[in-house]
Amino acid sequence: MKKFLLAILALLVIGAAGAGIYYWQATQGVSAAELEAKYVTPADRFVDISGARVRIREEGDPTSSPILLIHGFTHSLETWDGWAKALKSEYRVIRYDLLGHGLTGPDPKERYAPDERAAFLSEILDALDIENASIAGNSLGGLAAWRFASENPDRVGALILISPGAYPLNGVGDTPAEIPAAMKAYLMTAPEAGVLASAKLIYANDSKITEDRVAAMRDMIRREGNGEALITSLEEFTLPDPTEALSQIAAPTLILWGEDDIVIPIDQGRKIESAIPNARLIAYSGVGHAAQEEAPDKSVADAIAFLREDTSATIAVAE
Repeated sequence: MKKFLLAILALLVIGAAGAGIYYWQATQGVSAAELEAKYVTPADRFVDISGARVRIREEGDPTSSPILLIHGFTHSLETWDGWAKALKSEYRVIRYDLLGHGLTGPDPKERYAPDERAAFLSEILDALDIENASIAGNSLGGLAAWRFASENPDRVGALILISPGAYPLNGVGDTPAEIPAAMKAYLMTAPEAGVLASAKLIYANDSKITEDRVAAMRDMIRREGNGEALITSLEEFTLPDPTEALSQIAAPTLILWGEDDIVIPIDQGRKIESAIPNARLIAYSGVGHAAQEEAPDKSVADAIAFLREDTSATIAVAE
């Protein structure tokens, strides 16, 4: 808890300073073209989906069973690099930048509320001609994943949740929490020290944070239009009691959680495990909020073992 409070304080202080120091960057941002030249790989493509230009990365055999990986708030599809490397020999691995994030950039329709993000998953799968897939999500991506699974049981063969949002937390419940002005300044400017402080909030072991990872996180926040989109996302972010919705999930579910997660405490993981009919929780000592980054080898090994054990999922490509 001490680390959490210090990190939040650091973000607010740095954000307040950034409001003046980085005003020009806040209004201009970094151009999409510049970042695409830096981060787009041969496995990437941009797909027009329901009015949004979405960056999608696909790896592995396109005829293999698909698994969709969904990142968390302020992050991008790069968060799954470790998992994709291990999964692509066996699965069709699909990941994308959420609306208002990464190289996807802001959504013209501003579909940023959690229920809208869950609904947009149908658009993603439809665009890729996928009827049924395994889905994994971290944090905000996990929230979208389990909401989608609850409402679309026929489209999710297996579900993997890494520290997902679910139960009310930090003043967020049926209504959004007020966003401090300094936090808005941070999201609009992403000063280097502030992004490093954020990474230290997410990771339990600071020594695992690399300069390249911090630079990528900062670049994705500073992509033109993303700052405003991230603020709007928070303004629309709610966490109503999820118990009934969680109970409707039919897919076998694996829940992965860092024991040292100070963003969403592991007690929430235990509640989620109890609420989902066919769920199992695995906890990692010395790991924080993004196990797929901080403990990629162990967490993906557990995910692969779970997927191999699951015989109830029927993964099919739409005709």
